[in-house]
Amino acid sequence: MKFICIEKELNVPKSKIPQDIMEAEALKVYDLYVSGVLREIYFKEENNIGVLILECADRKEAETVIAGLPIVEKGYIAFDIIGLRPYPGFSRLFDNKYKAN
Repeated sequence: MKFICIEKELNVPKSKIPQDIMEAEALKVYDLYVSGVLREIYFKEENNIGVLILECADRKEAETVIAGLPIVEKGYIAFDIIGLRPYPGFSRLFDNKYKAN
């Protein structure tokens, strides 16, 4: 299942996060990317807020992955985790009750 995770800042400017924590964060993000759990990572254009796309078995796994990020563990940021499901609307194209006779 896919999850979109959007950063929530917790009143600590990123410039105040210690460099060793930021380096540990980058390494953890790299490991998650290589493992296939982290599919995509971005920053919002206007305010440098992190946006992650995860591929996890379920919400519990997504929560565990996010909780394991060093800057989350240290309480510098948090994330809103939003589960995504496939769009079902294309079935209308192939469902007999919608086809023209």
